[in-house]
Amino acid sequence: MPTPEDIMRHYDSDPDEDPWVRGKPAPEAVAVAPYDPDWPARYARLAADIAAALGPAALRIDHVGSTAVPGLPAKPVVDIDVAVADPADEAAYVPALEALGYVLTIREPSWHQHRCLQLAAPRVNLHVFGPDCPENIRHRMFRDWLRAHDDDRDRYAAAKHAAAQGVDQVADYNLRKQAVIREIYERMFRAAGFL
Repeated sequence: MPTPEDIMRHYDSDPDEDPWVRGKPAPEAVAVAPYDPDWPARYARLAADIAAALGPAALRIDHVGSTAVPGLPAKPVVDIDVAVADPADEAAYVPALEALGYVLTIREPSWHQHRCLQLAAPRVNLHVFGPDCPENIRHRMFRDWLRAHDDDRDRYAAAKHAAAQGVDQVADYNLRKQAVIREIYERMFRAAGFL
């Protein structure tokens, strides 16, 4: 199990690592949509399909990201974290997910052995990590914090809208809202007794 220090650490991938399995995506305007009350049901259907396809290889499946927070505007892309025994063992899970239509797009060995598979319709980012990965824990903590703290949910919503203005790469959008995320993380970690 990761320590509080492991969970609080802001990990970065190797800047010399090219994570794009099929090349960097084409520019696409980042649009933040109002909260859609269908997002949890959409996640539930997707999670059921993933669980059926992976069987015991899926150690944990979680709805994370903004679509998992009631009332929070978001890019209309469902983020799902899946924990597997060894993300580097792609043969153990990628073919089963590809059979559902997912496409492996990101491979980041330097960042918790992260893999990301995407589904085009409905749009999904499926993040694969190992068991007890600090990033999985951070994702769940952040989701739960925003569900319970309307002020930080609203602060994050404002940061998302501002970050999306004139942006055509998700990486730039994420970088623009990073300062607000880290402020919220600090409050969250302090409340958890980590600081």
